[in-house]
Amino acid sequence: MAVVLRLKRLGRRNRPFYRICVMDTHTRRDGRAIEELGHYDPVNPDLGKHFELNEERTRHWIEQGARPSETVASMIRERGIEIPLSRRKRRRQKQQSSS
Repeated sequence: MAVVLRLKRLGRRNRPFYRICVMDTHTRRDGRAIEELGHYDPVNPDLGKHFELNEERTRHWIEQGARPSETVASMIRERGIEIPLSRRKRRRQKQQSSS
């Protein structure tokens, strides 16, 4: 089972609210999550409250091999958590730099 960290959309129309979840890759976007790690509220003007993350559990899932989506990866990097590059991404980067 491949596991990813991605956003699950909640809220109403024109007022989005997202939960940062651990999900199976085959689960639909708003489907059942294995675990919820935090939330992201893009409309909330308070910088301290618009994004919360359980950093300990996030590190645990990344160590277990969970791959974050691009959006979630940028949020995780904001918090200072390192994300190892997969072999496939490393190969692509090497090919692009050598061209």
